[in-house]
Amino acid sequence: MEFRGGPAMAKHPKTPRLLTHEQIWTALDRLAARASLSPSGLAKRAGLDPTTFNKSKRITADGRSRWPSTESLAKALAATDSSIETFVQLIGDGTRPVLSVPLIALAQAAQHAHLDENGHPAGKGWDEVALPSAEDEHAFALEVSGDALAPAYRDGDILLVSPATAIRRGDRVAVKPRDGEVIIGELKRRTTKALELSLLGAAPGEHTLAVTDVEWIARIVWVRQ
Repeated sequence: MEFRGGPAMAKHPKTPRLLTHEQIWTALDRLAARASLSPSGLAKRAGLDPTTFNKSKRITADGRSRWPSTESLAKALAATDSSIETFVQLIGDGTRPVLSVPLIALAQAAQHAHLDENGHPAGKGWDEVALPSAEDEHAFALEVSGDALAPAYRDGDILLVSPATAIRRGDRVAVKPRDGEVIIGELKRRTTKALELSLLGAAPGEHTLAVTDVEWIARIVWVRQ
């Protein structure tokens, strides 16, 4: 399969169509996500310049779309122990695009040094993780430590959280009280005065917070387990 210099026909019976630049780059992003890497992390693991798969490298100086080289693709496949067949499947995958999302431990999410009063990432101390993108520029990821939230979430699970996504009854949410740690639960009821949650984990039960006691609330839109 040739990617440098022009589009190619996929050598796969289920995708006999002309490939686009966006499909190839999106497949590379998905390949990185399968290995729990950002695109730059994948490039480094493959022994390439860390910027090889960056967004800025996907457009030429005169504004034309650029193909990844077959050499860089081959190295990326080798670095993730993946086959070209796997890569073709990723081209046709219907999942959302993958981007680098700010990541912090759930236990640190209560600190104002990391999240502002609106529940938006702020300050230093953030890592990053490749996850499906949310339609929210302030989306971030929380990493679960320990099994206090089991069986819903376990040690090492990563929750993609979106402050801007609309929340409905039954949605799982992260809630930061003005005083206390971040609470993970399922929204049971929300009124102008109170927030009612079903708590997840080892100590399940109902929990009610006055709206005035809530600093921020954000919907959990995706989980990597």
